[in-house]
Amino acid sequence: MTTAAASLLAAFRDSRRRRGDTPFLWAKAEGAWRPWNWPRVEEESRAIAAWLAARGVAPGDRVVLVSENRPEWCIADLAILRAGAVTVPAYTTNTAADHAYILNHSEAKAVICSTRELQKALLPALAEAPAVRSGLFMEPPVDGPPEGLTAAVWQQVAAAPDVHPPVDYTDRLTRGDVACFIYTSGTSGHPKGVMLTHGNILADVQGAVRLLEQIGLEHEVFLSFLPLSHAYEHTAGLWFPIAIGAQIYYAEGIESLASNLLEARPTILTCVPRLFEVMRQRIDRQLRRRGGVGLRLFETAIRLGRERYERGRLGPVDAAFDRLLDVLVRRKVAARFGGRLKALVSGGAPLNYDVGIFFVALGLPLLQGYGQTEASPVIACNPPGRCKIDTVGPPLEGVEVRLAEDGEILVRGPIVMKGYWKDETATARTIREGWLHTGDVGTFDADGYLRITDRKKDIIVNSGGENISPQKVEGVLAFQPEIAQAAVYGDRRPYLVALIVPDPEFVRGFARAHGLPEEPALLAGDGKFRAAIAAAVERANERLAATERVRRFDILAEMFTIAEGLLTPTLKIRRHLVHRRYRERFEALYGAGAARGHGG
Repeated sequence: MTTAAASLLAAFRDSRRRRGDTPFLWAKAEGAWRPWNWPRVEEESRAIAAWLAARGVAPGDRVVLVSENRPEWCIADLAILRAGAVTVPAYTTNTAADHAYILNHSEAKAVICSTRELQKALLPALAEAPAVRSGLFMEPPVDGPPEGLTAAVWQQVAAAPDVHPPVDYTDRLTRGDVACFIYTSGTSGHPKGVMLTHGNILADVQGAVRLLEQIGLEHEVFLSFLPLSHAYEHTAGLWFPIAIGAQIYYAEGIESLASNLLEARPTILTCVPRLFEVMRQRIDRQLRRRGGVGLRLFETAIRLGRERYERGRLGPVDAAFDRLLDVLVRRKVAARFGGRLKALVSGGAPLNYDVGIFFVALGLPLLQGYGQTEASPVIACNPPGRCKIDTVGPPLEGVEVRLAEDGEILVRGPIVMKGYWKDETATARTIREGWLHTGDVGTFDADGYLRITDRKKDIIVNSGGENISPQKVEGVLAFQPEIAQAAVYGDRRPYLVALIVPDPEFVRGFARAHGLPEEPALLAGDGKFRAAIAAAVERANERLAATERVRRFDILAEMFTIAEGLLTPTLKIRRHLVHRRYRERFEALYGAGAARGHGG
């Protein structure tokens, strides 16, 4: 990577020159993976940029991008920047109201959208956004574009690069120019438009290069499946691979992740904790079904791997057996991820220690990091070979981190955003004297590794005045195989209560074994089912301090979802919305006649 690149486009140009006509982006079509090479990506981005400029998109104008992860997402981002404009990614889970807010708040001049399915929410929003004059669609709208919108089809524009006068701001962009508005999904209120400059993202990419350069970074392969509209994947899964000249495979979807891992065989994979939890449960469940010698070897590999990590070494006999388990167990687990992972990076939310140690014990190169959109987003990450799973590692090179008197994490450096679009008050409240106030609380260990304890606003203060981390408690609950999700409650209360969402596979297995309907709402009334969930809660409580233990719980039949607004796109619980929706059920658990566990 050229460390002195003046813009993201300059970084792309440098990699394109280094890589020549080699494959760059990959997508599956008709059952086969097909590549876009570097010259094709450049040519298509030039054609799209020329079309945008011809439609009146000028330097600094905003273009909203609504698409699932695919090669055209990357090409559209490059094209928008090449036209001197600003990319405004939108989540594919947005409602029409969400889109209308972002279109109008960003004052977008144009929009790029992929499928007809995504157009269902976007097209009604365009009717409420008169400033948007142009739309580029990868699939033509079924009923045609809204009135007043000049529309074109992606394939036709991309195939005709010489129709419009060329435009290329690569040599005119600077690190101080805004590259994108990332609208924070957040956990409360309207999303804020975080203005990230070319320099912000390049500084974060450079920090990641310094962190990972010891693993090689020569011919890397990424599998992109987290939403590119989120700052984490936008930087770590798009611009970091571009800067180092890597190949990017675009997953078909979360449901195809297992097979796509085997096909793409990534060397670096970015992930979120919830998916690690799901993968752990799936691996564990499959092996327990098989039982026998394989299960015993697997459990031994976990036990010895954990001991080796926590104690630093094993005795001679255990060490010899542990090396044998590398062949008998760990190599097979690594093969599930494609067999050539150099780094498996967890970010976007706190990683439960037991989940992390599970993968570390199995020999996977797991690195937990930390960041937020306002910091481009990566602030800190564990380095390869020196990982501490209960921390998020030291700050990236060039990033200053200190703790305020109340433990809040403050960040300063070139990764800190320019500010919030059209919100000077929130900007001034968040960045004070050059320091980004993250709203997260943490501590440093003796080696300078940062440990996140909670969000300031999420901390539960019980009636005894003790501070409790809901994220920790929920993580321990969700670690139990019977539990998919959990939300705890207890501010100014004598003890914690929780809403428990049973794991779907556990529900199916329990129902079949007992001849009951496979419906959580019906099962919740069954005494044996409630007892099984209660046992899981008790196991979790054994791992928690007295004040953190859940005394009463209720069983929810439905999952918390992104579509309902109860999860962020990185699968963090929007706790205040869960509390608002289910307040009566939480409060009922403190009633005089409340049972130990309820269903419903």
